Amino acid sequence: MPFTEVRRAVVLLSGGLDSATALAWAIQEGWECFALSVAYGQRHEAELAAAAKVAQALGAREHRVMQVDLAGIGGSALTDPSIAVPETPTTGIPVTYVPARNTLFLALLWAGPKC
Repeated sequence: MPFTEVRRAVVLLSGGLDSATALAWAIQEGWECFALSVAYGQRHEAELAAAAKVAQALGAREHRVMQVDLAGIGGSALTDPSIAVPETPTTGIPVTYVPARNTLFLALLWAGPKC
């Protein structure tokens, strides 16, 4: 029986369209995918619930949620309950912007255990 190397990938899965597409593409390309979501202190759980559903529906081997408190970065309505989330569009950098969030997620992914 010939040896076939298993290609494994960790996909950062937010529950949104972009990360769901990345997971679907990786699975379609034959990667065994492990999904990682980050609970970073955001004020809503809807994105984490969506990520769990997407991981299961697309066939991720495993889905984990890492707890990281980004509230210390400050200045975002997503992580600071004293800042109201706007209900109408605004101009400029949105108050829901979490500075360096995706960069921190990538650093966590890079530094974490390898699959």
